[in-house]
Amino acid sequence: FWPWLLASSGLSALVQLVTLPFFPDSPSYLLIQKGNEEACRKAIRKLWGEGDHQVEIDDIMKEKGAMASTKSLRVLEVIKERSLRWQLYILMTVMTTLQLCGINAIYFYSFEVFHTAKFEEYLIPYVSLGVGLCECLSSILCSTLIDRFGRKVLLWGGYSLMGSVLALLTMTLSLQHRFFWMHYFSVILIFLFVVFFGIGP
Repeated sequence: FWPWLLASSGLSALVQLVTLPFFPDSPSYLLIQKGNEEACRKAIRKLWGEGDHQVEIDDIMKEKGAMASTKSLRVLEVIKERSLRWQLYILMTVMTTLQLCGINAIYFYSFEVFHTAKFEEYLIPYVSLGVGLCECLSSILCSTLIDRFGRKVLLWGGYSLMGSVLALLTMTLSLQHRFFWMHYFSVILIFLFVVFFGIGP
């Protein structure tokens, strides 16, 4: 069953591979990279229908002008550039915390937690699948929340809630041999952690 489930991801890749030639090129790519305004207009009409799309073309032309006046920097030049220092710090902080937030540990030890919670052996893979589904659904929810609350609020809120859940999870795992219901509380916390990870970071 699992080999078929894993292979199913190849089906979506195959569909994309077959349908990709029928999609139009990006109008901005055609105008900025290729310099072909007629092909750009044709792509816009294919994407947005017939009509006067001069405003969109003017916006792309402005983008092209802005890109022409911007110098491309090498990696070392980006690091040395003082005006980009804070952006670089923020990017490094976000990427580091994303790697060290604990999501990999949660996925790695979730099977053991489910086993300790006395789930039937054949049910554990499905519960693990539910954890992955929770992350997928929370990521979709994040795309709707980000416009309303902004990235900064979701990052701070997500990491704060994840930190709280990890603290509670540490406590429940330590006390799971004293109270039988702690196992189930740990399972709930794993699901909550994954949801907060999907919504936040």
